[in-house]
Order: sequence, then structure tokens, then C-alpha cells
Amino acid sequence: MKNTEIKQIECPNCKTVININEILYHQLKAEIELEAEVQLNVLLINEKTKIREQVSNDMELKLSEKDQVIETMKGQINEMQRKIEQGSMQLQGEVQELAIEDFLKASFPMDVINEVRKGARGADCVQIVNTRTRQNCGIIVYESKRTQSFQPAWIEKFKEDLRAEGATIGVLVTEVMPKDMQHMGQRDGIWICTFQEFKGLCQVLREAVILYSSALTNQENKGEKMAMLYEYLTSNEFKMQIEAICEGFTQMNTDLSSERRSMEMIWKKREKQIEKVLKNTIHFYANVKGIAGNSIATIPALELSGPNENAA
Repeated sequence: MKNTEIKQIECPNCKTVININEILYHQLKAEIELEAEVQLNVLLINEKTKIREQVSNDMELKLSEKDQVIETMKGQINEMQRKIEQGSMQLQGEVQELAIEDFLKASFPMDVINEVRKGARGADCVQIVNTRTRQNCGIIVYESKRTQSFQPAWIEKFKEDLRAEGATIGVLVTEVMPKDMQHMGQRDGIWICTFQEFKGLCQVLREAVILYSSALTNQENKGEKMAMLYEYLTSNEFKMQIEAICEGFTQMNTDLSSERRSMEMIWKKREKQIEKVLKNTIHFYANVKGIAGNSIATIPALELSGPNENAA
């Protein structure tokens, strides 16, 4: 082994011996560490850059995936909202249908209220009008609508339902009226109203159906009825009934005249009696007054009225 010469110097101030090789060693070590640190920093910077780029690429992909997921979820949410709104509107329509049926059943217990089965073709509710004396006077059909806007196509479809049911009147109960109709009214032969207006309109329409049915009934067999009436008016039975009525009135008139004469006789007799009593009372009062003078209290009914009273 080669012997390394160790160089030493003495510090002039503190007289301390300094090993130069050791100093050089430490300097070299520091330079090597510095260079290694610089290289390490470069490597770290490069790695950070690579990692940042990789993360950026990964994040971009993830963001794209996230955006795609968000768009897909938005579509699903919109579809769910549409189904919910459609279901809600359908539920609201069914609620109004039930309310119409319940009101008709409660208001007209003699009528037949038929609900059209869900999914079946036709209107929502059919009312067969009955009275105590006549069955099936007519048919009123009701259609319920609860949407955000009024559709004119409803009317034509509803008219087809009316013809299918053989109905007399059709009523379209809607939450939203046509733009040119502020209140209930008739359009193309169909009555259009809100649910509140329906409660009064159904009463009027039912009465109209009954009156129309009665008019038709009266026209049936009109010729035969006129012939029967003529035969009855010219029959002996009708003559005897009229004679009996006249005899009854004649007897009543005779009894009334007799009663009047009897009462007049009684009234005249009573008048004479009252006049006699009153005259005797006046004479008695006058005699007593003449004897006793002013000591007797005055009876105004038996005294003559004074000048002032006559003036009054």
C-alpha cells in the first residue's frame, strides 16, 4: 500500500494543527453531494413533469367520463321527470273522474252512473237519467281532462264517444278552458266547463233531459189519444159526471141563499132588540140625570157631543 503523505499546517492564531487532506476530503464530498443533489433534483423535476402529464391525461379522461356520466344521468332524470309528470297528470285526471262520479251518485240516487273501465275506448262516465215514473229518460256522458293546455281535438273524439253511447248530451270537464272561453259554454254541440261549474250544470242538463223525454212521450200515439178523448167527451159517462157536478153546485147555491135569508132575519131581530135596549137605557139615564143633576157621573156614550167636539 502506498503511503499517503499527510500535510499539516499550524494555525498562526490558535496554534492548532490542521489536516489539509481532511479539508480537501470534506470539500470534495460536499461537491459530490451538491452535484448528486442537483442531479437528483433534475430527476425529480423530470419525474414530477411526467407524473403531472400522466395525471393530467388521466384527469382529462376521468373528466370526460364524468361529463358522459352526467349527461347520461341528466337524460335519465329528464325521463324520470317526464314519467312522474305523466303519472301525476294521469293520477290527477283519475281523481277528478272519481269526484265527478261521486257527485253524480250523491246528487241523483235514482240515476245509473256507469264508470268506463280504464283503458277501454269511450268517455269517462255515463249517466242514465231515471225518474220515479219513467226509466231511461236520456243519457249524459262526461269526459274529464286535467292537462296544462286545452286540445281542440278532444271535441271530435268526444263526439265519437257520444255517438257510440247513443247519448243525448256530452259534458267535457276540464281544468284549463279554451283560450276564447272564460266560462262554461257549448262548442260544436259539446258542453265545456270547469269542475266547479259542472256541479250546477249537471243539474240543469238533467232537468232538460227529463223535459225533453216528457215532450217525446206526450207526442207518442197523439192521434189515438185524441180519438179516445173525443169518445170520452161524447159519452154518456161524461154527460152524467157534468150533470152531477152541476147539481152539486146548484144545491150549494140553494143552501147558501137559504142560509143568507135565515141570517138576515136573525140580524134584523137582533137589531130591533139592540135598538130597544139602547133606547130604554137612554131614557133611564136621562131621568136619573134630571133628578140628581151633576152628581151623576157623565157617560160620554149617552151624551150629545159638544160644539168643540163637533168642530174637531
